[in-house]
Amino acid sequence: MAKVIAVANQKGGVGKTTTSVNLAASMAATKRKVLLIDLDPQGNATMGSGVDKYDVPKTSYELLVDEEPIDDVLVHETSGGYDLLAANSDVTAAEIKLMEFFAREVRLRKAIAPVRERYDYIFIDCPPSLNMLTVNAMAAADSILVPMQCEYYALEGLTALMDTISKLASIVNPDLKIEGILRTMFDPRNRLAADVAAQLKQHFGEKVYRTVIPRNVRLAEAPSFGKPAMYYDKTSNGAKAYLALAGEIIRRQESNQTKVAG
Repeated sequence: MAKVIAVANQKGGVGKTTTSVNLAASMAATKRKVLLIDLDPQGNATMGSGVDKYDVPKTSYELLVDEEPIDDVLVHETSGGYDLLAANSDVTAAEIKLMEFFAREVRLRKAIAPVRERYDYIFIDCPPSLNMLTVNAMAAADSILVPMQCEYYALEGLTALMDTISKLASIVNPDLKIEGILRTMFDPRNRLAADVAAQLKQHFGEKVYRTVIPRNVRLAEAPSFGKPAMYYDKTSNGAKAYLALAGEIIRRQESNQTKVAG
């Protein structure tokens, strides 16, 4: 059964979509079966997957609001080699419509249940805000991956995010865990970045991934070509970093499964 990971941070511009797209592609490159769910009305993960958000016939809106079967909504041909549940500006309306429904927090969880056996990993790209779409993602997820820049305000925001996750988990998903904290857009020449990284390790220990995503031009350019970085420039440091992250996540999961089996 698929491990469902929501990529979330209330702060914008920390690399949520970049992480979602490139991690999905990296996992697919390791022969894992992957689904990427775009819940952000901006549709950046959709465009970054080589799918035109203006031309896609159905999106997360039809899945969450109209309750169309997920197989009727999925896009199977993407530039990253994974399946996609697309998003565009229509998804903004889903945020409003969901408020009308009973059990609105778990509609995504119910919608993906029929296909969880089909995938190894399902990644959810969340909006940069705590709204009903993000709540649905957290209710559906096994864990949350938190991308963050190593700067003072990001560290302050992380504390607030952890508190929010804890409160939400107690209401909609008691089993929800922090999958890991990912340092993004990292510049080792920046003293503040190094200091914040050290504080992260001190406070969160093994929850902080060893893999660090560098500030990389190729990562920034790739979405404009509708490709994950590894298919835009596989030799770039950004592409290599996300492949390393995929490996780290796989090893962690295998280690945890071994401990449970033991």
